[in-house]
Amino acid sequence: MSEAKTPTRTPGTEGPLAGVRVVELAGIGPGPFAAMLLADLGADVVRVDRPGGPGLGIDPAHDVTNRNKRSVVVDLKAPDGPARVLDLAERADVLIEGYRPGVAERLGVGPGDCHARNPRLVYGRMTGWGQEGPLADRAGHDIGYIALTGALGMIGGPDAPPAVPANLLGDYAGGSLYLVVGILAALHHARENGTGQVVDAAIVDGTAHLSTMIHGMLAAGSWQDRRGANLLDGGCPFYGTYETADGRYMAVGALEPQFYAEFMRLLGIPDDLAPARDDLARWPELREAVAARFKSRTRDEWTAVFADSDACTAPVLSLREAPHHPHLAARATFTEHDGITQPAPAPRFSATPTAVRTGPALPGAGTEAVVRDWGLAPDWAPPPASRPDPAVHNPQ
Repeated sequence: MSEAKTPTRTPGTEGPLAGVRVVELAGIGPGPFAAMLLADLGADVVRVDRPGGPGLGIDPAHDVTNRNKRSVVVDLKAPDGPARVLDLAERADVLIEGYRPGVAERLGVGPGDCHARNPRLVYGRMTGWGQEGPLADRAGHDIGYIALTGALGMIGGPDAPPAVPANLLGDYAGGSLYLVVGILAALHHARENGTGQVVDAAIVDGTAHLSTMIHGMLAAGSWQDRRGANLLDGGCPFYGTYETADGRYMAVGALEPQFYAEFMRLLGIPDDLAPARDDLARWPELREAVAARFKSRTRDEWTAVFADSDACTAPVLSLREAPHHPHLAARATFTEHDGITQPAPAPRFSATPTAVRTGPALPGAGTEAVVRDWGLAPDWAPPPASRPDPAVHNPQ
């Protein structure tokens, strides 16, 4: 934070990061998600949108990764654009950008420019390849990042192409979450030592880091470097998914002996097949028997069979089904805000609870409030005619 600013709780905010100010330079994917997580935790996040909106994205009124934020519109290519962003950076604790290496510097809002105005600023950089290396300047997406780290090659059956895990593994687990961890660590350092720094969060680094345990198992000889041949990658017949009579699926994770015994009993597998658990040569036989049993009933029938047991077996639900599962409903794992069902903020805090406070920030709609709350000059905001009409971005 800058010397001139005293952290205060913005009216209506909740969570352990209340009083922390974050500037997010608009992008897509992991950067906005990281900023959303900080906003969910109570930070005052101001998203700097560009005129015309992002090149790829959904209707801003439904983009829940922009919940709990406020938006201003700044044209960084306009003569006064960089100065407006630097005014925000001077008053902020954190800035997040997701440009290719060197772009922020060329625009006049790189780490050097920002730290000249605010030495305590934590400058978070979100990229796929990182700030240096042979591929640093190349375009990319989640699937390419996880491919090079070896993570994609682990997913799927042994006789099928690698299965694409949406963009959760790279963009959000290997990218957003590592950026947030880095920002929080650097924020702690800045408050202890008065010095900000740059956090270089590369999706390839984070995704590789996620596979640390697997690399240890590989070195120990307990993991084969191929798909569908290991305990945790679907190669094991009691750790995987099985189709049911209605074309749906059940997920099985009965690894420990006591859970395996419960699973076999409830599934109705003959006792003579139980020893196949520890005999890899008999795994195909065991898999065939398990698959046949699951095909004899529907998913919901099997769900009832395994309910209230420790068989570590669960139905594979769709995105629309998940919020209605009794356990998730009881915990309010999902919430509804402005008619949009969405995951609730996580994790949970006993003393500083979090919440979805506002819906998606519409481009430019928060300008007047940000000017007031952040102590910006009255003429900081661009003329009203140059800002998008919120109604245009919120079709009814």
